[in-house]
Amino acid sequence: MSDPDLADGDAYVLERQVGFILRQVYQRHAGLFAVRFGEEITPMQWAAIAKLNEIGDCTQNLLGRLTAMDVATIKGVVERLAKRGLAETRPDPTDRRKIVVSLTDEGRAVYARNVKVAADITEETLSPLDREERQRLIDLLERLR
Repeated sequence: MSDPDLADGDAYVLERQVGFILRQVYQRHAGLFAVRFGEEITPMQWAAIAKLNEIGDCTQNLLGRLTAMDVATIKGVVERLAKRGLAETRPDPTDRRKIVVSLTDEGRAVYARNVKVAADITEETLSPLDREERQRLIDLLERLR
């Protein structure tokens, strides 16, 4: 499919490219996250905490898939959460090659203290859009996923 704004002979304009725009929107969102969460938690750590809170214990591999993190990234995220006492790991009882990850009481408390903050960050990221535009944007992004 061709870009409707790019007719034959027209210049490639970076600022009109989807990847460039998505990166700028993500940078704005990440900046809001950094301001609200400070140094306490990274977006990837929050994703792992939120998903574990949602589904309960799961293998590290599954957690990586559910949070869209590769094997090395989720391993590092889980190690940092465990080091801070927010998550714990243990061998899977049915397959000792797998690692099961669970939130600790402190990890659940961090989730409870910050879930409203995370929702507020989403709200602020989407604040230029009305309710219908927000839903349309999410629907369109999900189609691109």
